[in-house]
Amino acid sequence: MRRRDVAGGGLPGETRRRLSEVRGALLRLHKILLDAEREAYERVYGQVTSGELLQLVIGHEQFAWLHSVSELIVRIDELLDADDSAADGAEALLAQTGQLLRPSEEGEEFGRRYFDALQRDPAAVLAHGEVTKLL
Repeated sequence: MRRRDVAGGGLPGETRRRLSEVRGALLRLHKILLDAEREAYERVYGQVTSGELLQLVIGHEQFAWLHSVSELIVRIDELLDADDSAADGAEALLAQTGQLLRPSEEGEEFGRRYFDALQRDPAAVLAHGEVTKLL
């Protein structure tokens, strides 16, 4: 399904545009991270089908750290679809996105896993740069 590109709902046009751009960049980053986790999983357990991958993403601990990014994308979708004025919520969500995407060698699980992913994958570094530039 295609996201709305026109100003609508209660979000100011500039906020809507920014959220849409961050959403797209987060989707690209999420796919890169997911592909890397899939490759790591398959090195140990063998190839998986798309259906099996979906089940792994939902319920396997190796993929659980990616749920934070998935949840941010869903929350952005909800704001883009909101009919009420949500500009304050949008700014808070963008700030939360920036907080989450801080890699850390010694922080919480997401930060550590994200740090490791950025160390291994140049595509993840580029995607991270794209998101942070938009924030």
